[in-house]
Amino acid sequence: MACMTDARKILDEMNDRSREVFRRVVESYLDNGEPVGSRTLTRTLSENVSAATVRNVMQDLEYLGLLGSPHISAGRVPTQVGLRMFVDGLLEVGDLNAADREKIDATLTNDTSDVGDMLDRVGSALSGVTRSASLVLTPKHEAEIKHIEFVSLGQTRALVVLVFSDGHVENRLFTPPPGQTPSSMREAANFLNALIEGRTLSEVQGVIQTEIAARRQEIDGLARGMIESGMAIWDSDDEESARLIVRGRANLLGEGDPDEGLDRIRLLFDDLERKRDIAEFLELTEDGEGVRIFIGSENKLFSLSGSSLVVSPYMNADRKIIGAVGVIGPTRLNYGRIVPIVDYTAQLVGRLISERG
Repeated sequence: MACMTDARKILDEMNDRSREVFRRVVESYLDNGEPVGSRTLTRTLSENVSAATVRNVMQDLEYLGLLGSPHISAGRVPTQVGLRMFVDGLLEVGDLNAADREKIDATLTNDTSDVGDMLDRVGSALSGVTRSASLVLTPKHEAEIKHIEFVSLGQTRALVVLVFSDGHVENRLFTPPPGQTPSSMREAANFLNALIEGRTLSEVQGVIQTEIAARRQEIDGLARGMIESGMAIWDSDDEESARLIVRGRANLLGEGDPDEGLDRIRLLFDDLERKRDIAEFLELTEDGEGVRIFIGSENKLFSLSGSSLVVSPYMNADRKIIGAVGVIGPTRLNYGRIVPIVDYTAQLVGRLISERG
């Protein structure tokens, strides 16, 4: 069976007939989700060939791991490797049509200063336009930090307060290390204030551990523990300053076997409810600008292997990736239509967030 890295090479080595048969099978599958038989294909091919000839070509493509047979007597459907090869080498991505553009534009207006509300509406628009489930990762607050303070609320509870240069204030409850004293809390706050002023939260998280290691002898052990536990909550799974918005789940309960569909969607919903590895969702987009497509088990964010994710980052005015938008659905997504929708939405969101400063 072919592996993903061999897909382009195999496509280049195909003759015209094999390439056309393969393309027709994939396009038919993406259109209606049904296996394609040799007799059906003979009516659509550009050259006049027999069903037996087409059947032999399909058997060769199955041997290469590009097509599969869901049932013994059924036609063929593309495998995950086949879909990847089609997306990488044969997919024709169209322009965003006017109707889809109008629906997205109508949602992303400048009538609100609440970025969270805007992104909620982005998710709904993406879901409605694509008739799939949408995912939107909202940005963390990225203003520079002005001040940090630790407030003791008892032996087992403390509050860390972050004040940003734009006036935004965030605070979190956490459990401090045992034995904390007022002096160790002051030392921890003084250390951080000297380090973080003028930096964003994401920048701070990248330098705190390095600074602690370099200045270990200067920092009291209690203060060190206070810094680590107080700042760790901004990396926790329960953080709400970066959240995953999911819209249009009902669209995933579409065609096909109802029992199989319910089991598949239940797995997906379990993953989404846990909001597992939200940071990983953003990491999927960080290898470069533009839309990326993850098919089946290539999508490491979810345990559900029978799904595809089309995702694109959006950026702030400094061209820094701060969030992402995407569409998730079955592997037979209409990739040619959905890719420009996701791309346009990501660029529009980035522009509107940049305009808001």
